[in-house]
Amino acid sequence: MFKKILIPTDGSTLSAQAANKGVSFARQIGAEVVALHVTQPFAATVGFDGMAAAYAITDEDYEKTASQQSNKYIQAVLDRAETAGVKATSRSISNFNVADAVSTAAAEEECDLIFIGSHGRSGLSRLLLGSVTAKVLNLAPCAVLVYRVKDN
Repeated sequence: MFKKILIPTDGSTLSAQAANKGVSFARQIGAEVVALHVTQPFAATVGFDGMAAAYAITDEDYEKTASQQSNKYIQAVLDRAETAGVKATSRSISNFNVADAVSTAAAEEECDLIFIGSHGRSGLSRLLLGSVTAKVLNLAPCAVLVYRVKDN
């Protein structure tokens, strides 16, 4: 049914938990995976209380650090896929809107499923924090499987 699964990761422990389940799912059904990390452009940090100015960060420094982090987060998913014997590729995108980037990557990579984790927040915390997963559900060009991660 599903041949190519997009697995977004943000490097968090909970995201890693969802990615591990996504790779296991891909193995069970014989699908390949695309590991994705979305960074936000340098301009997004400049407006955040002058963070860039306060720490004298240049856009080149930021891009280099963001790329290194992205590679690290993606490599963890690729390593898990290799261990499981699942074919995997990777993608890193810079976008102000993470949900839009996830949806765009799914379309461009011709994925037929997005396997994404959710904290399962509700009420006020969801309203205040927002939910990338909820936004992906609205934008996705394909099926979305939401894995409810557990806070341990």
